Amino acid sequence: MRGRVKYYFKKPKGTIAKDLLTWLALAGVVLVATSSPYFLRQLLRGWKQGQHYKTRSKEGAFYRMRNAGLLVVERKSSTYRVSLTEKGRKQVGWLQLDALKVKSPKQWRRSWYFLLFDIAQAERWKRDVLRSFLERLGFCLFQKSVWVHAHDCRPELEVLKEFLDLTAREIKLVVVADASLAREDSQKLQQYFKLL
Repeated sequence: MRGRVKYYFKKPKGTIAKDLLTWLALAGVVLVATSSPYFLRQLLRGWKQGQHYKTRSKEGAFYRMRNAGLLVVERKSSTYRVSLTEKGRKQVGWLQLDALKVKSPKQWRRSWYFLLFDIAQAERWKRDVLRSFLERLGFCLFQKSVWVHAHDCRPELEVLKEFLDLTAREIKLVVVADASLAREDSQKLQQYFKLL
């Protein structure tokens, strides 16, 4: 437990403050909600009607998505076809980004995947978003604007590239064999990705 706390306090102070405020707000909401005399009655009523609520919420979600312009329903002879609009595809893109994860095979292929990017200062937000996703995907910062991963991450990078509308000149992926990397760099990376 001590290691987790130690690791947590290595985060930026702004992140720690944001987390504390979130927990305090959540605790306040829970405290206010549970102090209400109707809380237990509503909780039990919701638990009894759970199945009916689930069905209604699915139907409601479908109609809300259609009314928001995310879905289009087309009728062809006796069948209906539901498809996403362009606006709906963008919305799904955000969901797809949240689910991104680099798959790690059982055996390491002894290759490093170096991601190099050069994004103009005018589009700095793209750079910041890309960096945050690279950290979330488990990339290791090798040098400024150079990130590395131990496993094949091409599909995930294609999704990021498409979502951020990055060109081939702005972002490149280079695959390097472990043997051609400097020994000390290879050892550091193997230690970072726990491949030793």
